[in-house]
Amino acid sequence: MKAITVLGSTGSIGVNTLDLVDRFPKLFRVCGLVAGRNLKLLAAQVKKFSPEWVSIQNRDEVTAFQSLLGRHRAKVFYGEEGAVRVATVREGDVVVAAIVGAAGLVPTLAAVRSGKEVALANKEALVMAGEVFVREAKKAGIRLLPVDSEHSAVFQCLQGNRKEEVDRIILTASGGPFLHTPLHRLKRVTIQQALRHPNWKMGPKITVDSATMMNKGLEVVEARWLFGLPPARTEVVIHPQSIVHSMVQYRDGSIIAQLGIPDMRIPIAYALSCPQRLEVNLRPLDLTRNGELTFLPVEEKRYPALRLAYRALEAGGAMPAVLNAANEVAVEAFLQKRVGFRDIHGVIERTMAQYPGIPTNGLQGILRADRWARHKAAEFISHKRS
Repeated sequence: MKAITVLGSTGSIGVNTLDLVDRFPKLFRVCGLVAGRNLKLLAAQVKKFSPEWVSIQNRDEVTAFQSLLGRHRAKVFYGEEGAVRVATVREGDVVVAAIVGAAGLVPTLAAVRSGKEVALANKEALVMAGEVFVREAKKAGIRLLPVDSEHSAVFQCLQGNRKEEVDRIILTASGGPFLHTPLHRLKRVTIQQALRHPNWKMGPKITVDSATMMNKGLEVVEARWLFGLPPARTEVVIHPQSIVHSMVQYRDGSIIAQLGIPDMRIPIAYALSCPQRLEVNLRPLDLTRNGELTFLPVEEKRYPALRLAYRALEAGGAMPAVLNAANEVAVEAFLQKRVGFRDIHGVIERTMAQYPGIPTNGLQGILRADRWARHKAAEFISHKRS
């Protein structure tokens, strides 16, 4: 039986992971849970799965959280230090890293260094510090197992084949809610419109990233470190139906694709059990019912964020961390109605243009670049509003 620790247990990935644990009680048990501010849901999860170790975001909410637990007992920690402690407990076998954004970087890296197998749903960790993660995973002798549906698809398409025979990776993108919206109308996009993803149910930040296609840009950076191919050999195509989750083209011209219904429990289950597959009992994919599967090129004027991600990869160093930090600040500002939808990529581009090239001596240098980018992006947003 595998002992599972979930970082970000109250988010969509965490909730789906715990659903799978509940479906397969003979295969998995919950060892630890880390969450942010949704204390009621976290308390319900603790009562149901009885983890020994729990961490929440704020110290001043520990007493209130413990009162929610009632008779249920768990060791409760807080903050980044608490998340690291739960991520590295000796009893844990697999850590599902699902904390959204840069906040997941330090506890996820700590899990890798402690020798835990990591099911990686926090793409920002590899975006910010991919080289560090790959090096530390190799040193610890553990696998980084992709949970994102696109990277899980590539991972599955590579099984049983030789890496040197791969010609390119093809990541698919739904195009989000504005695939056919006239460009001049994008300046007036509302928060509610941006959060209406046509196929997936996700948190607000990642849903906005999907609408701008920054989500796909971050996945391009992540693919660089997961699969070791240069950026020029990773292509993005729009596939509105979200049935083909990604593809790998080999040097003989053949393409292997992974298909399935848009349900995150499928890639999560494969990350937890590979190379075996679990019988998750979800609705099967019926291709005759789904009808056409279409593929379209990415329109750069509609999705300029994707170009910025490729540019960050080409620049190297801490530039991907700058990209990610500026994006997090800009998306938060959009969700707070402080900037418009089309301002998001503008803030990112300006931040990247002014990055002075802070030396990146390992993780601390990357975190310094992250802090600089957040400050600079916030400064641009403040000036725009004044």
